[in-house]
Amino acid sequence: MGAEKKLNLKLKIWRQPNANTKGKMVDYEVKDISTASSFLEMLDILNDQLIRKGEEPVVFDHDCREGICGSCSLFINGRPHGPGEGITTCQLHMRSFKDGDTIYIEPWRAKAFPVIKDLMTDRTAFDRIIAAGGYVSVNTSGNTIDGNAVPIPKDDADAAFNAAACIGCGACVATCKNSSAMLFTSAKVSQFALLPQGKPEAERRVLNMVAQMDKEGFGNCTNTGACEVECPKGISLENIARLNREFMKASVAGEG
Repeated sequence: MGAEKKLNLKLKIWRQPNANTKGKMVDYEVKDISTASSFLEMLDILNDQLIRKGEEPVVFDHDCREGICGSCSLFINGRPHGPGEGITTCQLHMRSFKDGDTIYIEPWRAKAFPVIKDLMTDRTAFDRIIAAGGYVSVNTSGNTIDGNAVPIPKDDADAAFNAAACIGCGACVATCKNSSAMLFTSAKVSQFALLPQGKPEAERRVLNMVAQMDKEGFGNCTNTGACEVECPKGISLENIARLNREFMKASVAGEG
């Protein structure tokens, strides 16, 4: 086996105390970083160095480190989650970089995602969009039918499953020139709209979720498709088309 490769890197990291204080890029250097390390492990090494020197560590969000939770939302060298396709930041490894590289690391930049500190942003706007419509008001006590007992066409079940794969990381918002949340919102609308269990609330759900999306300050869809390209779970633009159809039907029904 060959010797383990090591990298010496220059980091330009966004530092910002809070949403109301002006931030700036700060230069750091890390040495002897293994190419087998993950990107977050590299940041852990940097923070260990900073703490040992009595300096404030860089704040960044993370949880599962398995590409499931979507917490590790970083803008790396101009791309959400950095180089690579279909991965989150925690799945990005340092073998994607070269010795001597300069890496720019920034938080999501969107009005609806205010900075909490440094690289961590407040993405609870997504939670409020889900809360605005992600429920069923029918009585679920007593003689309810098991969901698995309801016949569902396989194509519908597959499409609903694919939409439900959205982890709410916000990469779609971060890459959109208008900071649109259409891909996220459409995925959450689709996973319910495609299944019979979601039909009773379909009209109210889509109207409420779109209204909440607008209220949170997300921009309009640019129709460029950048959101689908940068989505780590490959959520399809077809969901946005479905959202538009669902919204139109609900609007017309409401007018009637």
